[in-house]
Formats: sequence, C-alpha cells, structure tokens
Amino acid sequence: MRFYLPAVMLIVASLGTSFSTPSRRLGPRFASALFSSTKACSDNPLLEQDALPKFSSIEPSHLQPAVEALLTSMSENFAALESSLNPGSASYSDILPELERIREPISYAWGVAGHLNGVKNGDELRKAYEESQPKVIKAFTEFKQSRVLFDAMKNVLENEKAHLSQEQVRALESSVHAMQLGGVGLDGAEKERFNEIKQRLAELSTTFSNNVLDATKMFSLEITDPADVKGVPESAKKMWAAAAESSDSEKGPWKITLDGPSYISAMQHLGVREHREKLYRAFVTRASESSGDKNNVPLITEILTLKLEMSKLLGFKNYAEQSLSSKMADDVGAVDEMSSFMKEKALPAAVRELDEITDFARVNGGEEYSETNIPKLMSWDTTFWSERLKEKKFSITEEELRPYFALPKVLDGMFGLANRIFGINIEAANGEAEVWNEDVTFYKVFDEESGKHIASFFLDPYSRPENKRGGAWMDVCIGKSAATRRDIPVAYLTCNGSPPIDNTPSLMTFREVETLFHEFGHGLQHMLTNVEIGDVAGISGVEWDAVELPSQFMENWCYDKKTVYGFAKHYETGEPLKDEDFEKLKEQRTYGAGMMAMRQLYFGQLDMELHARYDPAGGESIFDVQKRVAEVYSAHMPPIEGDRFLCAFNHIFGGGYAAGYYSYKWAEILSADAFGAFEDVGLDNEEGVKSIGRRFRKTILGYGGGKPPSEVFKEFRGREPSSEALLRHCGLD
Repeated sequence: MRFYLPAVMLIVASLGTSFSTPSRRLGPRFASALFSSTKACSDNPLLEQDALPKFSSIEPSHLQPAVEALLTSMSENFAALESSLNPGSASYSDILPELERIREPISYAWGVAGHLNGVKNGDELRKAYEESQPKVIKAFTEFKQSRVLFDAMKNVLENEKAHLSQEQVRALESSVHAMQLGGVGLDGAEKERFNEIKQRLAELSTTFSNNVLDATKMFSLEITDPADVKGVPESAKKMWAAAAESSDSEKGPWKITLDGPSYISAMQHLGVREHREKLYRAFVTRASESSGDKNNVPLITEILTLKLEMSKLLGFKNYAEQSLSSKMADDVGAVDEMSSFMKEKALPAAVRELDEITDFARVNGGEEYSETNIPKLMSWDTTFWSERLKEKKFSITEEELRPYFALPKVLDGMFGLANRIFGINIEAANGEAEVWNEDVTFYKVFDEESGKHIASFFLDPYSRPENKRGGAWMDVCIGKSAATRRDIPVAYLTCNGSPPIDNTPSLMTFREVETLFHEFGHGLQHMLTNVEIGDVAGISGVEWDAVELPSQFMENWCYDKKTVYGFAKHYETGEPLKDEDFEKLKEQRTYGAGMMAMRQLYFGQLDMELHARYDPAGGESIFDVQKRVAEVYSAHMPPIEGDRFLCAFNHIFGGGYAAGYYSYKWAEILSADAFGAFEDVGLDNEEGVKSIGRRFRKTILGYGGGKPPSEVFKEFRGREPSSEALLRHCGLD
C-alpha cells in the first residue's frame, strides 16, 4: 500500500483539501480563549503543542479530555470569527489565515491520535478514539457549512482575485469547493440527513479498518514438520520460528501469519501446496462472513449506499462523479479510457507471462502439477512458481540479494541520492524527539546550500502485527504554514518491512527497498514545499491522482547504478553487489510487468465500478460486481470461488482512495515521464542530473498544491505528459 491515508487525515482536512497540521501558536486574538478552555488540562501532553508530539507521555486516557477542551475553544474562536466577518468586505487575510489558526490545535491532537491508532493500536486507544470521533466530525462539519464563511470566500474570489497570488487563489478555490462538498448548500432535512451520513461513514470506515487488523491477527498456520519448510530461505524460517517462540529455526515449530512479510514469504517459498492454499484462502477471506463479528460485508454495502445517497444530496449522479470533481481526471470516462488503453498494452503480456509460468510448473513440479491433477494453476500457485521461474531466468534469488540490502545502508544510499539530486542533507537526530516505539528513528533535513534545518521526519520501518496496521504510508505530523508561524514541516514515514532478527540487521527484499523509496518520495513533497499557506503546502491541496507522482518517481532510482551502489553492500563483508547481479536486477524489472499492471487496473476499475455504476439496492451483490470486472481485467487469472478480497480493500473502504484507486496508474504515467527527463540528459551526467533534480525540487516538490498539477508538470517537463516512458519502463512499448 502506498500513501494510504487513514480516516483521521480525511477528517482533519477541514475546509480545504489540506492534510497538514501546521503550527501550535495561535494569534493573540484566540490565545486567551484557548488558554481558558485548556487550563484545567495543563498536564495533558496532547495540549503541549509548541513542539513535536510527546509520544512517550501520551496515554489513551489523555485523548477525550484533550478533544473536549480543544473543541470547546475552537467553537468559541470560530463563533468569534463568524460574528466579526462582513461577507461583502472581508479580505483574504481576514479568512484563511485565521481559520488555520483556529483549527490547528484540534487538528494537531486528533492527527496524533489517528497516527497512534495506526501504529500502536490497542483496545483502550481504539475505544477513546471511537468515542471522540463523532464530536470531531461534527465540529469540522460546522466549519464547512458556515454560510457566512462561504459567502465571504466567494466574495474575495469574485472581487480580489486579481490581487491575490496563485497559491492564495488555489487555497480559496479548494476551500470553497470543499465546503460545497461538505454540504454548505443544504438546508433543513437534507442538511440533517447529510450530517448523519458523514458521521456514519466515518464510523464505518474506522470499524472497517479495525476489522481488517483484527481478522489479520486471528489466523495463523503452525508447521511442525521440517520437511514442509524444505527450500524455504533462512530469513523466512527465522521469522516464522520467532513468531512461534521457537529458538531453533531449523527444527521448528514455525508459525506463519497473514502479516505482510510472513504471508508473502510463504506464498513465494513454501513448497507444500496445501499450506499455501490454506494461507491464500485465509488471506482473501479476511474480515468476511467467516470472521464472525469482524465481518465487513454489511459494512461495505452500507458504505456504498450512504455514499451514493450523499452524492445525490449534493447534486451528483454518483460518488465517483463527486470524487472526480476535485481530481485531475475530468470524469469517469477519462479514467475508463486510461484503463482501457493500458489494458490493451498489458493484457497480452499478462497472458504470455502466465502461460510461461504454467509451462514451467508443469515441467518442474512433477505429477502433482500435471494437467490431469491441476487443469490450471491456482492463485496460490502462481506466486510460488513465478518466483522459481524468475530464479531460473536470472540465476539469482531474492534471498541471495537480501544481505546486500541492510536497512542502515539502504538509508545511507537513499539519503545520498537526495543530496545528489535535491541538494539536501539528512541526519539522524535520536533524542531530539519522543517516539512511540524503540524501532522508530527521528531525522532532520537540512538545505545543503544554506545549512538551514528545513524539515524533519519519523521513520517506523518494521512490521508489528500485534498492533500496527499493514501496508506502508506517509502522513503529516506538522505542516508548513506562515499563518501559524510553522516553517519546519514534519512527516511520518511508515513501512512494514522485515524486522531485524537476533544480531542481524533488517535485511530487505528489493521490493521493500522500492517501497521505502516510494514513501520517502511522498515525504519529500511534504518536506520540501516552498508554499506557506497550510491548505496548499506540501501534499495538501494536490489533486489525488497526482499525489503519487513523487513517490513513484523515486522508485525509478532503484534501477540507477550510481544510486544502488551507494547502498548495495554486503552487511558482513562490505563487498559491493556484483555488476552482473545489478544487471539482472534491471532485467527483472519488466518480469511479470503485464500481470502486475493488470492487477492494478483490475483494482482501479473495480473501485470505479462500485462507485460509479453499481446500485447497492439492485439485484447484484458486491461480489457479483467483482466477478464482472474480473472477467474483463483479470480474465487470465480470475478470482477463486469465495474470494472476499473486497472485505480487506482498506484503500477504498478504510482510507481515502474511494473512486481514486486508479490514481496509482494515472500518476505512474506522470512519474515515469518525469524520470524520463533525467534519462534524457543521461543518468551518468552528474551536472545534468543535478540541474534537472533542482528543477524537480522547485516545481514538483516545491509547488505542492499551490498550482494545478498539470501546470506544474508542464513547467518541469516543458510539455504535456506522455505514456511512452511508462510503457518503455514496463517493457510494454
């Protein structure tokens, strides 16, 4: 999962499209009101907002009193703002800067709570969070439905637009649009119903994610026979033995869970088909009918029903139309066209790839894989045999490469790349910030030319299945904002990589290396912004289908020799990766590209179908829709009977990608073309790469949401985007 925003970040988006939580210093107009409201809670670390969060001190019991105090002060301050505004004469400075200051304290506290709910989940915190959530939603809904505020913003846009900066106009326009989507135009029973829907959707989203987390923890497969793990890499056996609390990874027992590193290793390397089948069926039925009270099926139906009703209240035909009103893609037809174009390129390759894997399994799998016993490879076979075929094709295994990708070295290399192309220096600053887990590291980012500290970030790299949500994501801790006098943005970078075992550092798979680079790209757009208006600084205000550009752009550097040789050294001997192995890595890049592209297109079109054309009150079930979309986008490898993948599709039901999952492929076209600018000057051309890198920093990273992404891309590339680079990178040209 990439840039998967939890529901909390969608709530604190407030009036605009901002996800930032800028400064903790209120203007003098509001300081006394805040002080009087929170004085009684002065020992609450969630109210100590002058610096970084006090993670070591925060307890679940702090959440409710902090939220109540901060909501009271925000309500008072907002009422004062409304009463002071004359919609016909208010200026820009009377509105948005004041709003940033008013909403900041609760955004800070609620953002911290949401982050902890994702990385340190527990019954007590979950209960406190769920009890506070309706109050927070109600408060931010009142912001969005203020007619006085809306009229004042509209008046400024109509009468002062020529005197405002582009960033100010973007912030106002996004705020006005967000208020329209927030129900500012509704009255009476419609407004009341809309607000009920918003509350219920937030509750359903949180419950959905919790169910996925709980259902993932509910299942495990114990293996006791050493013959069953024959051929499994040592790193996987150690991980499974540790999960089973076994001291001997060779004798066992071993416990495999549905947590990412554990499950993926099993599907790639576990030779016993019955074990793989049991794991796969458990994985694709998580949080479904078989999960008891963690069943997400009724939640999905209710979510889709409520979203459709909400969109119609706002004057849209469906939720997809509402969602796309604030994205780059003009309409559903544009998304369908992109998906169809990519399918025509990727599907023939996917069919060829699957045929090749099947033939290989038939030849090398023995009688068990004969056409008589298995008419076709099943879903729990393809990953295993794809891995074996890749090993034969390239004479190298993922496990053989792990020793060259120790996390500390990978970080050194990634930071070295950031220095080379963006002119920044990154230094660990442990001790300068409190953390929520001992594995978390705090870093500071400095501008190389000025030496100024310009940003910071927390890195939480390892899987913790007991209390940490799966996947990988970037979130905002603190955003840049002149209004609140905060100029040091801070990011959370969260992964679920392979943890260290005994005295061995985290040895990453190459896929985990790419994921780390991906999340770092999101973080860079947040941290290197030049915009000082909170609603459009960094990732805030960036259209959703453009926000993946920097992250996917960074993945391309994992295939640049200078970059890879900056970190690919054996963790014990220091020996660099062999040249022939690096060349094999590059060759592997297009291996399975057709199947991977079709998987992404399938997810994207399934998401769009559910939000654009599906009627929850009709005769089809959500699984009928899944089957129908699969017949077009996954015909080469249809879902198994009883597949309940949708019940764990956190991106669209628990996060912010509803009617937006297509964004991955949309932005991948942009990111590949952006990387093409570096390829054009030559990746070995140090001065050329430096020059293009500084331009990328100034435009793609620097403008953030302050300019439309189409304009930003054109300024960087000098032309409209082209799909040529992506097709070439994937071997589909």
